[in-house]
Amino acid sequence: MKYLDEFRNPAVARSLLAEIKAVTTRPWVIMEICGGQTHSLIKNGIDQLLPKEIELVHGPGCPVCVTPLELIDKALAIAALKDVIFTSFGDMLRVPGSKKDLFLVKSEGGDIRIVYSPLDALTLARNNPTKKVVFFAVGFETTTPNTAMAVWQASREGLTNFFLLVAHVLVPPAMMALLDSPENRVQAYLAAGHVCTVTGWRQYEPIAEKYKVPIVVTGFEPTDLLEGILMAVRQLENGEARVETNTLAW
Repeated sequence: MKYLDEFRNPAVARSLLAEIKAVTTRPWVIMEICGGQTHSLIKNGIDQLLPKEIELVHGPGCPVCVTPLELIDKALAIAALKDVIFTSFGDMLRVPGSKKDLFLVKSEGGDIRIVYSPLDALTLARNNPTKKVVFFAVGFETTTPNTAMAVWQASREGLTNFFLLVAHVLVPPAMMALLDSPENRVQAYLAAGHVCTVTGWRQYEPIAEKYKVPIVVTGFEPTDLLEGILMAVRQLENGEARVETNTLAW
């Protein structure tokens, strides 16, 4: 990639849209897994430009959406403790537990702080040795390396007041849970390129083989997503089911 504009080129986008329309002969349901993909699809109006036969379903790739209620309630209980500084990404503060959310606990006196990285929480632990600093570790494969780095650094420094409430999850089990549902309508997936940067894409091959669903790894820009949709539709139309990587995304 040289310039971001290459991935937002209107002429390329129009060409890909025309090709999608040309190859689509039947209704298809495609799920984009990542919330970042969803944001780009809607922001750029791609969901409105596709042929009516193609339905995009927004997937499970948001840690807010998939964090179990039990873990939210644990976070609320820990955050209310007097000797704790509870740290979290901002998007978790309004996620409701059984009775409260983190914002309400904060209003009641809980020391809850928004951080942008687990390393920020580590700095708080370093600067507040009399407090237990807890980081709410949420997210899919993309955020796990940052959490691991914080643990490694805390161990390296010998910090004993840094803790994690771990809510990391994996993408493949979420995909399979949907496909196993008797109400499933998803016929193909757009997998997220940043996840595959961490894990590779071979983890999706058993899913494609078992469930007979195409899985195309894409980036997040308009032409990335359009090419991914085109590749998924081509597989669906040809009765194929394999993992492909979007050439524009890599």
